Amino acid sequence: MIEKDPLAFLSNVIDHRMAFDEDEPDHDLPDKSVAKEFYARYEPKEILGRGVSSTVRRVKEKSTGREFAAKIIDISCEKSTDHQAEELKSATKKEINILRMCAGHPHIIELHDVFESPTFIFLVFEICKKGELFDYLNQVVTLSEKRTRIVMKQLLDAVEFIHDKNIVHRDLKPENILLDDNMNVKLSDFGFATVVSNDNELFDLCGTPGYLAPEVLKVSMFEDVSGYGKPADMWACGVIMYTLLVGCPPFWHRKQMYMLRAIMDGNYKFSSPEWDDISEVAKDLVSRMLVTDPKQRLSATQSLAHNFFTDDNANQEISKLLVVDPSNRLTSKEVLAHEFFSRTILEKKTFYPLRVFRAAGMAVKALIRLKRLRTHPPPINLETVCNDPYAIKAFRKIIDGGAFKIYGHWVKRGEEQNRAALFEITPKRDLKNSMSIEKR
Repeated sequence: MIEKDPLAFLSNVIDHRMAFDEDEPDHDLPDKSVAKEFYARYEPKEILGRGVSSTVRRVKEKSTGREFAAKIIDISCEKSTDHQAEELKSATKKEINILRMCAGHPHIIELHDVFESPTFIFLVFEICKKGELFDYLNQVVTLSEKRTRIVMKQLLDAVEFIHDKNIVHRDLKPENILLDDNMNVKLSDFGFATVVSNDNELFDLCGTPGYLAPEVLKVSMFEDVSGYGKPADMWACGVIMYTLLVGCPPFWHRKQMYMLRAIMDGNYKFSSPEWDDISEVAKDLVSRMLVTDPKQRLSATQSLAHNFFTDDNANQEISKLLVVDPSNRLTSKEVLAHEFFSRTILEKKTFYPLRVFRAAGMAVKALIRLKRLRTHPPPINLETVCNDPYAIKAFRKIIDGGAFKIYGHWVKRGEEQNRAALFEITPKRDLKNSMSIEKR
């Protein structure tokens, strides 16, 4: 063990790295004399994002008029030593090679072009105008299970693809997942990605604190422990899925050491009321990815075969019956004659009239309830509204949305505190008055 309190040591290391990684002020565009080839093909536009040594700009291809996102990486030695500049250049070339290995996958960002000069490297990517999944989640707070299923399936498809090529991403998080014009996932930022030959050969500390797997923390804290590999990405997928469903991460604490200890112990909860409306099959998939033992953790392939993705056939068939236009909606007789019922009967090779009738009745009843939902919403208990408004899903959505607008990030200060508590602050003047009354 490298310290008496390894978690405190690791927390200090992460704090130092995060402070080093803070965005710097905007840099001017590279001089045209050092990037003639790039400027000959592309016209730079506004800045989309900034990093320590890079700037991302929207660019327009002069020959076609198509828009792309150009990551302009400064590899000069002006603000770093020769050794640091050489390391940055080597890491960038490694990222380019990995991106080329992943070319052609629909859910991985496409590297369109590369230019290199003595002081800058230009990576031209497809542009994803919907931005980061993180920003989208800040707007909507949470995703439905149906939408989460779509996002996670696309993400896991991408992770399965890179793992089959022995690539470990090492920095999976909503900020590194982009959304294209059709809201499809595009996995990006392969700066920490690396190629491995086995699952236990990585030993360096890479990634974002809240998404680090327990085995990644262990190799940075203890001696004589095995390394980590692909399962570390699956832990991050579990954290992402948890966050998508309820709008807050499973591991968070304002004191980072406590958060790291919770990750090491796998200490998270499906707390009420956030998880009350989430299905058991969704909880099961999350819990199978957030397993502290990497050997017991689901792989990307196993996750895609989980019931969360495969047992939705009936829901897909029912959705075909829930047509908005009443003139095109199926009647009860047409429901009975639907291919779903016919196929079910043929597969079982047994006809159960009573079961078919009950299923049809439930479908018709559901249609009527959905039709009346807008004009006849379910009743709300007034006592619950007064004492615990956060327990009501509609109110919880409003509270969470307000917290997002105020703080601009997820807020979860403790296991027992929800975002509603942020709006339950007693004004200081009232507190002062109450104290003065008590003294009397």
